[in-house]
This record gives sequence, C-alpha cells and structure tokens, in this order.
Amino acid sequence: MNCRRTIGALSAGALAVGLMGLAAPPALASGPETTYLVLAPQGASTQAAAQRVASAGGDVVAAYDQIGVLVAASDRADFESRVVGAGVQSVAATTGLGTTLIDDAVIETVDSATIDATGDPAGEPLWSYQWDMEQIDVPAAHAVTTGDSSVVVGVLDSGIDATHPDLATQVAKDQSASCLGGVADTSEAAWSPTTSSHGTHVAGTIAAAINGVGIAGVAPGAKVASVKVVNDDGFIYPEAAICGYLWAADHGMPITNNSYFIDPWEFNCVNDPRQRPVWLAVQRALQYSSAKGTLTIASAGNSNVDLQHKFVDSGSPNDGSSPVEDRTINGACRDLPAEAPGVVTVSAVGPTAQKSYYSSYGQGVVDVTAPGGDTRFRTGGATSTLTDAVLSTVPGGWGWAQGTSMAGPHAAGVAALALSAHPDMNPGQLASFLERTATSIPCPDGVYEPRPGWPATCTGGERNGFYGAGNVNAFNVVK
Repeated sequence: MNCRRTIGALSAGALAVGLMGLAAPPALASGPETTYLVLAPQGASTQAAAQRVASAGGDVVAAYDQIGVLVAASDRADFESRVVGAGVQSVAATTGLGTTLIDDAVIETVDSATIDATGDPAGEPLWSYQWDMEQIDVPAAHAVTTGDSSVVVGVLDSGIDATHPDLATQVAKDQSASCLGGVADTSEAAWSPTTSSHGTHVAGTIAAAINGVGIAGVAPGAKVASVKVVNDDGFIYPEAAICGYLWAADHGMPITNNSYFIDPWEFNCVNDPRQRPVWLAVQRALQYSSAKGTLTIASAGNSNVDLQHKFVDSGSPNDGSSPVEDRTINGACRDLPAEAPGVVTVSAVGPTAQKSYYSSYGQGVVDVTAPGGDTRFRTGGATSTLTDAVLSTVPGGWGWAQGTSMAGPHAAGVAALALSAHPDMNPGQLASFLERTATSIPCPDGVYEPRPGWPATCTGGERNGFYGAGNVNAFNVVK
C-alpha cells in the first residue's frame, strides 16, 4: 500500500529556423498519439530540440525553457529514435509512466449526526476529533499567529474544492492551475476536483479556516493554491508534475505539498534508459523551483520499506494495467520526489506519536515526521478505529483518511506558520528550521511490528530512520 505520485510558446518562425540538414521523416502509418519528454542539454536553449521535434513528425505541446525541457506529442512510430541528435540530450515516452495517487487506507465521511453531536460554540465543531493538531501544538501556535495570507502553499494533487465552507476563503484562485498534459490551464473548472477528494483533504489540513464550521487547519491564516497534477482516472504523469513544480515556482509559492510518486515504478532508476530522462527532467524542475524560492515537501510513501537500504520492489508498476514484477532496487534508484535533493521528506505517525504501521522510513532519507494517522495501533492490527485517522475536508463535507499523504500537509502547514513568523527564510533555511524545531522521537527497541506482517527496524539516535529529526512542532516555529 502506498500513500502514494511560464509555459513559453515557440513561434512558427522559430521552428522554421535551422531545419536544413534535418531530413523530413518518411511517411509512416499513423499510430496512437504518444507524449514525450524531450530534454535539451543542461543549460542549453530548447530551440534546436524543438526543431528536431518538428522534423521528426511531432508537435511541441509545452516548452519549459527555464529548464530546457519540452513536452512533445507524435503519432510517428519512429519519433523517439529520430528526435535524438544535436540539441537533444535524451527523450522518453511518458505513455505507461502514469502512476495512481498513493493509496490511503481509510476515507470515510463524517455524518451530520456526528457534526451536531460534537458542536462546540467556542471553536470548530469537529475540533475534538483533531488529535493531530493537539499533537503538534497547533493551539499554542495559533495564540501567536495563524499564518500570513501572503504565504501560499501549492497543493500539487487532484484539485481543491474551493466551494467547501472551510476552504471558500482559503484558496488563491489567481495562483491555481491544472497541469494535466503538461500544459497550465487556469480555469477554475480545470483545477477543481472531479473524481478524487484527496487534494481537498490535503488542503484542509494545511489551511482550513477558523470560522465556526467543521475543522481548523494548521495555518488557517495562510492560503492554498490548487495545482492539479492528477487526472480523472487518478494518474499522475511526469509532464504534469514538472509543469506543477514550475507553475508553483513562477507564481510565488514558497512551499509545495506533494503526496505522490512519479512513475508507475515506485523507484526511478537513473541507470534505466527509459526512466533516466524522467529523473533528469524532475531534477531540473526541482532545482529551478528551489532557486526561485520554493520548498518542496513530499510524503515518504506507505510501503513500510526502508528507503535507505534498497531491496526488491514487488509492488510495481502501479499503472493500473501492467503486471506487477519483482525488480531489484539499488543505489541508482530513487523514490521521486521524496528522495530528490533539497526535498523535505515526511514519514507518518499515529495518535501515540509512534511510526504508523504503513509509513516508509529510512535514515538519511526521512527529514521529519508528522501526524498521518494509524487506525490499527489500538487493536494490534485486528480491527480499524476510524477516528485514529486524520479528519479533514472532502467535497461535500469532512472525512477521515490516513497515510503519509496526510503527514506531508501537516509539515507544509507548519512550514507556512514558520515562514509567516520568519518571512526572510530561503528554502534551505526553512527546511533546516523545520528540523531544528521538531520534537525528537527515539527509535523503539528491536523489531517494530504494531500490525502483524508489517515489521520494521529503526536505526539511528536522536535523528533516526523512522522520524528523522522528529515530529514537526507548530508552536516551536512561531514562538
């Protein structure tokens, strides 16, 4: 189970320049249109790459000149082999490289009787269920600040329901966009959710309003922007994630939350010819994002695997159609974006601040932990206790969910409070501050197996593989 993953226009004149020496492709029978990532050499213009795309029988769908990456489409069977040459470093078809959102184990809505029964006129009606906020000292933090509205957290996910009563005042619509297909679309219909509640749940944890309705978020004074990277079938493709990183960076978002992995293989292996271009393009996008002032926060995943010590992946590909295979994972393989440089990687804990049974971990990989829920710890895995998941907003109401998808937005919300209180921090300083202010949690002794069949072993001392520097703390970042 995995709690799992400025567009420039090229003129016709630009495409016409320099085509001498590139022979037109022979006539071929048309096949299904395929999307490709086409990478120019690092630091080079995309102009020559665009020329090769045209000559090979393709069209440029989006040009990310900032990082030297094109999204192209073609129905030519030999497009990939023909486009490689001067001006093109590498190319990869993204067909089959979509992955589903990390699978959160619980999602159940709150019924109206529960809302009525737990009403509290002094606060939010459902606050008594928000054990997660108490655990990371959100009430004490709110006595200092609830966050600044100039701090906008980009939610790269399945869209945010901006009509929800807890989110109607919280969404920065002018900074929201859909990145499906690798092309930004700023219409509200495009970036709103359609088939998934995931992005709305994440957004509520970060910034649900204090308004006497429902719940409160970690940073209700801050804002969220919907950056939709998950299509209606629940898949994330590399071109959408890359578009999302650049959109957030170019539109002033100092923090993004990312609860997914890129590629149907949980691990992207840079020594795999097909996967390497995806890694290179993602790395460029994340480096650009950091340079523009954006901190990327990512969930560690729900496979209960040690990301430090590689192993055999028996759960991929996760594209919904291909047969699952066993693949040996070595040091050249990374969980993206969680294991990319400069990313804050977040594991999950339950109500007792112990590692959630499902949470992946790894010394030197996990930076901090945060509440993600654990519905099995009370019964040793026998039955599920719904209210030990995380309660947040969903289209049409409120609901519980659990997974590292829920832990990441707690860290993003704390980062938003930190930046509100200390607005001059750059991404590296903000990441370090989250770690320095975290509440350390020691490793449990021996093999940790709160749910039978989910064993894990923690390594390290005060900073360790289960919890990194510790549980994020909202009060410590603002006091």
